[in-house]
Order: sequence, then structure tokens, then C-alpha cells
Amino acid sequence: QVQLVESGGGLVQAGGSLRLSCAASGRTFSSYVMGWFRQAPGKEREFVAAISRSGGVTRYTDSVKGRFTISRDNAKNTVYLQMNSLKPEDTAVYYCAADRFASGRPPPAVPSEYDDWGQGTQVTVSS
Repeated sequence: QVQLVESGGGLVQAGGSLRLSCAASGRTFSSYVMGWFRQAPGKEREFVAAISRSGGVTRYTDSVKGRFTISRDNAKNTVYLQMNSLKPEDTAVYYCAADRFASGRPPPAVPSEYDDWGQGTQVTVSS
């Protein structure tokens, strides 16, 4: 099992930026596909972005393309989500997740494909 700890959430005005971080425990972080998901009140958890083990392949949901960037630093066991041009509809609890059994397929966008989850960090975007 992998422990994941998110940080970097907060309150920001529309058009602003935030950078989320997710620190992972363990020695095999570089073997995990990592993803970011979010959940707004009354809504299901939805995919935001994912990144391959090496960082060479990324995947985004359409609503954040061009605004969010996922990256990772395997030496620091950390995955990041840079969020620019934030909108009120981005307001949610953001979770990072680890897929410990990733194969060569593209990073998955389905929550059930991920094995470990962080506790989440709140992002609130005011209009």
C-alpha cells in the first residue's frame, strides 16, 4: 500500500492559479501511474489528469486541457498538478491516486483502476 498526501489547495479568485502536490511513500514510486481526480459536492468523483511512470505520457479531461498540467518528480516521490486560469466550476476536493499495477496501456481515467488514494485537498474558486 502507498500513502499519498496532497497539499496546495486553497481559495483563489477566478483566473488565478494553484499548484497541488502529492507526496508518496515507498521506494517504487517510479513504477506507479499517477492520477488526479476531483469531487464536487453532490457529484461523482471525476478524472482530471494522469501521468505515466516516466512522465512521458499525460492525459487530461477535456475541461482542463490547456489550463492544467500534470508532472512528476520521481526523485522526490511527488506528482504535481499546476492549475491555471481557474474557474468556479473547478471547485472541488482534489485527490491524487496511484495505479500500482500499471501495464503499458495509456494512463487510466477510471477511478477503479487506481489502488491507493490520498485524503484530498480542497480547491475553491470564487467568481
